Amino acid sequence: MQIVFAAAEAAPYAKVGGLADVAGSLPQALAALGHDVTLYLPLHRTIDRAKFQITDRAPFRSVPYGKSRVRVAYPSVVRDGVRVVFVRNDQRLGRNRVYGEPDDAKRYAFFCRAVFEDLRDSPPDIVHAHDWHAALLVPLVARARALAATSTVFTIHNLAYQGRTAASVLALIGLPRARLPIEDRTEANPMARAIVSADIVSTVSERYAKEILTDEFGERLQGVLRERRRRLFGIVNGIDTVAFDPATDRRIAARYGADDPGGKALCKEALQKEGGLAVDPRAPVFGVVGRLVEQKGIDLLTAAAPKLLDSGGQLVVLGTGDPAYEAMWKALAARSGGKLWLTLGFDAGLAQRIYAGSDLFLMPSRFEPCGLGQLISFRYGTIPVVHEVGGLAETVRDVDRDGARGNGFSFAEYATVAFDDAIARAMRAYRTSTEAWSELVRRAMREDHSWGASAKRYVDLYKTASRVRKAA
Repeated sequence: MQIVFAAAEAAPYAKVGGLADVAGSLPQALAALGHDVTLYLPLHRTIDRAKFQITDRAPFRSVPYGKSRVRVAYPSVVRDGVRVVFVRNDQRLGRNRVYGEPDDAKRYAFFCRAVFEDLRDSPPDIVHAHDWHAALLVPLVARARALAATSTVFTIHNLAYQGRTAASVLALIGLPRARLPIEDRTEANPMARAIVSADIVSTVSERYAKEILTDEFGERLQGVLRERRRRLFGIVNGIDTVAFDPATDRRIAARYGADDPGGKALCKEALQKEGGLAVDPRAPVFGVVGRLVEQKGIDLLTAAAPKLLDSGGQLVVLGTGDPAYEAMWKALAARSGGKLWLTLGFDAGLAQRIYAGSDLFLMPSRFEPCGLGQLISFRYGTIPVVHEVGGLAETVRDVDRDGARGNGFSFAEYATVAFDDAIARAMRAYRTSTEAWSELVRRAMREDHSWGASAKRYVDLYKTASRVRKAA
């Protein structure tokens, strides 16, 4: 099949969150299965053009935008069998941040129109749009006679971010107002519009696909999703097992694998030294890599941290987020010398060293569509402690409940006492038996969370989308 991806970010070119890992890895997995895959990305100012050999010489076309037409260039590169097309217009798209600019809604609407224009000359079999930033591409394709045979798949990575904006944005890219029942009178909701017009809607775990049909997790779109539930599917994400491989990772202190995980102890010692923690092989090190926001359970983490440290644990935290919580964590770090290492911001190399050097990984997310942190943790032999929700519930099996099948620790109720209990059980398991813990580490490392199986499920999903389109 000829498959087109459209996303706001994709590793290694531009990365803010998990979407980049998916958009940067799934296309390669599909290409490895023999499919023709093209990925469209905005050419953000943050993308290193020299490093990725993105040239100024490129095809261009005139794209309608409002009452004017705008020149857009389409430079491209090929990586691992995937053609990556960068949509370039420095005035409309070139920004210093992938997200968080005042004109996000307009620039991503323009991105959708620019991708749409480039597809009309050579219609693909499938257009696969990701999250609200690429959502308006779906109704554009659905309405176009030139793309009548092209099927559309829309993937929800996080339902909480829908791109709600002024209805006037629709006219800029040639879409009719036709207000949806869930939109306010002057509002357009890009994600909702993709949901109602896509041939197939997917999300990033089976559990999350069920959760978003409920009032608790539906983010005001549960009614729309329930109407389309027969075309709603969940496929759990994979990870790039080449980029995340402790046997070859040059950014960690020592290489190791499931058959010989001894190098992990050296990574732990190096992490303790780097962070100014007491070098103690018996102290369980808990890692945290992610945004310090309510969705990620920062309220539970903030409440549980003092007890964790008082119980002899050490904590390494890398992330940025809510200023109020950042201030709380700065204060906690100031009075927890030798036990807590806090780094505000993001550092890809440090993230790898945390995955490799920690004994346990904390993910008490309030909700989590899939989660990649726990999957990367498995790869590095770091045992996750998670809230039993979304993709976390689908991938983490509690040691105390599932016995020899267990690969981590989880808690069902979103409450500090439940999180404290999961941490205490994890500490107890770590300290009770070195042999049992080593077996748990090896078992986690042997799990296969590569994109291979998930990519085949996406191929089946594309075939379903094609049947839906033909029937329509």
